[in-house]
Amino acid sequence: MRIGTVREIKTLEFRVGITPEGAAELVHHGHQVFVESGAGLGIGLGDDAYKAAGATVLPDAKSVFDKSEMIVKVKEPQAVEIAMLRPDHTLFTYLHLAADREQTLGLMKSGATCIAYETITDAKGGLPLLAPMSQVAGRMASFVASQYLLKPSGGRGLLMSGVPGVPPAKVGILGAGVSGMHAAEMALGMRADVTMFDISAERLQQIDSTFFGAVKGVHSSRKAILDYLPFADVIIGCVLVTGAAAPKLIKRDDLKLMKQGAVLVDVAIDQGGCFETSKPTTHEKPTFTVDGIIHYCVANMPGAAPLTSTYALTAVTLPFVQRMASQGVDAALAADPHLARGLNVKAGKITHPAVQAVMEAA
Repeated sequence: MRIGTVREIKTLEFRVGITPEGAAELVHHGHQVFVESGAGLGIGLGDDAYKAAGATVLPDAKSVFDKSEMIVKVKEPQAVEIAMLRPDHTLFTYLHLAADREQTLGLMKSGATCIAYETITDAKGGLPLLAPMSQVAGRMASFVASQYLLKPSGGRGLLMSGVPGVPPAKVGILGAGVSGMHAAEMALGMRADVTMFDISAERLQQIDSTFFGAVKGVHSSRKAILDYLPFADVIIGCVLVTGAAAPKLIKRDDLKLMKQGAVLVDVAIDQGGCFETSKPTTHEKPTFTVDGIIHYCVANMPGAAPLTSTYALTAVTLPFVQRMASQGVDAALAADPHLARGLNVKAGKITHPAVQAVMEAA
């Protein structure tokens, strides 16, 4: 198969869909790999490294799209990239279509087969291609929260850890999935006072056993969250409904319950965000303030650590790329129901029920 990867063009996005090591593995199995010149430069992966791996380096994205059957990316395609898709293309990347009607319509119009990392499942019901980026985003969430609590960043002037005689920040985490658990681990490591909210009894049990009671687990409800807000210095939103838009757990009117200079970090922003006041931001301008509450809503948080993130991501995506390249995309989808759940758009039609439900409701 002819497989291509291009330079990511989303603001301050330096990850790359295929590493030189991944390219070498694909070439070893008889496939052709095309790489846009400069695709990996942001993390020190130069064109020479790809050439040494047996890949063909092409001057621009259009050349890669023209030559390739499968396009492997990191972030959702931008408008200029959607315009280069053809019906015979397979696009393999993060899509997050539930929060992006315009992209969904563009992909439908292209006729391409579009497979989303974030809706591929595994035998345990997990999301193996979302997990590594959720780990990065969750760990980052606690660090950025601690930064924006500081006065020069507009926060309350509070040190996350506190000091002897002065209590630490109170950090509430909505959702005890992969990103939530990693956010809790980092916040606890910074000596914060951490409370996690989840609707799953199994997850609450996991919180208790993982952190030996050091993190408080609370059954999530509207009342429980509202009761906590007046005490919170940080709220980290890690809610995930696979393929669907995130529920809005904190409303605009709820902000008046919070302390001025408190921080909201919306890890769920890729799926529309779990705070009513959230809107996507970039690493160039990561925050905004509503009613005195700082909002951090960067839609590609792991892009701030692109070297770590690229290698963590490609470790889990490459086996799927190899399988589709060797078996053929349609055969691989038919043989693997977990991969098939990643199929979001094909031949102009939405194929994922959660995305379909959002589009019909819009």
